[in-house]
Amino acid sequence: MADPLDPTTLGDLLRVASAPDFDRWQEQIKKTGGCAQPIHLTGWSLTRDRNTGQVLHAYSTQDEPGGRLRIACGNRRASRCQPCAYLYAGDAYRLVRAGLSGDDAMNIPTAVRERPRVFTTLTAPSFGRVHNIPDTGRCRCGMSHAAGDPALGSALDPDTYDYAGAVLFNNHAGELWHRFINRLRRELAASAGLTQKAFKETARISYGKVAEFQNRGGIHFHAVIRIDGPEGPDSAPPAWATLDLLTDAIRKARKHPYTTVTVPAVGPQPSRSLSWGRKLDIQSITAFDSDDITEQKVAAYIAKYATKAAETTGTLDRRVGELAELDQHRVPDHARRLIRACWDLDALYPERKLRAWAHMLGFRGHFLTKSRRYSSTFTERRQVRADYRAAEQRQALGLPEPDTTLVLADWRYAGHGHTPGESALAASTAEDIRINRETAREALCDQLTNEGEC
Repeated sequence: MADPLDPTTLGDLLRVASAPDFDRWQEQIKKTGGCAQPIHLTGWSLTRDRNTGQVLHAYSTQDEPGGRLRIACGNRRASRCQPCAYLYAGDAYRLVRAGLSGDDAMNIPTAVRERPRVFTTLTAPSFGRVHNIPDTGRCRCGMSHAAGDPALGSALDPDTYDYAGAVLFNNHAGELWHRFINRLRRELAASAGLTQKAFKETARISYGKVAEFQNRGGIHFHAVIRIDGPEGPDSAPPAWATLDLLTDAIRKARKHPYTTVTVPAVGPQPSRSLSWGRKLDIQSITAFDSDDITEQKVAAYIAKYATKAAETTGTLDRRVGELAELDQHRVPDHARRLIRACWDLDALYPERKLRAWAHMLGFRGHFLTKSRRYSSTFTERRQVRADYRAAEQRQALGLPEPDTTLVLADWRYAGHGHTPGESALAASTAEDIRINRETAREALCDQLTNEGEC
């Protein structure tokens, strides 16, 4: 049962719902997918015949509710906008799945299913003992923590925990990944008895990865790694490229000295050699349902974490302007110490911009990244949707094809977000859309169950 609305929100909701232009406002919100923080635009557009100059269609926001057009914010973070994050996760799922099973719409052949490919996890090293749930069931603190216990991941002894090392590792995680991938290419070439030049002419490493924060605030990466031919998914890998060879090369690359970043000593901070943690997980990926990890499970897992960030550890989902904000938002002590470490280290390593990324516990990379030839791109997925909606609008308005028309427009930013009542109504719209999508998905899965696709 939903929580009752406070009087202010309820009053504003009734105001919005009783307005004469409510139906149009609701139509705008539906087109945004129920966006929680829509962007407001003011302006106009004219569609003219390219040859005659005749005005075929004119639009202005003057006739819209409040004189504004609302469009989706497109934020990937579930903590900021669930509807837009849901759409982003859907794109992420399809991009990752396409690189595993192929997708005709993205020009990815189904032959990628036959390539050597694994799902691997690279973790952060230890910076001190933390509360956890070991195999024995009892933590070093003497307690048996339940899943979801807020103490999990926090330091057993905050005075000896290396908070500076933890945030510096997060800050350099992107560079560590690039070093790992470069070393992986060298290890594969060496295993095949090839030079680097010969390797590039016969094979290519393709990958898609997502970052995830552990409870302790350390970043780790989950990645799909695939061996292709030199042209990517359109070309078959050489005969020497096997699953065992790929797995062995990943293990060697992870622990090679090259896959280390040295942070120089500055002031009271000692020199550090940052490298991946000892825990390494590598699993082969199967095409269909089995006891092993499948294409669908991998794609769903990566898509899930593509919409999350450091807020899962208790920190803020936006930049920290003042440390006093941590008290206001009741940030847990462990996350607070990591944030404070970022602020303190910023003066010592100004080029690392640790203060600007303190809310991310030092991490400054993209959460979901992929190699150029792994599959399609988010930009291409968004363009497909934009083209579809444009074609839908042209059909509804009776306009000719775009190559025969000229569009003139002037748009200006006019704000963002909702009033309290609008926010409640938008959330209801978003929930209706979510239920309809889940219902349609379940119906499709029922049809595909016999084929092992759901």
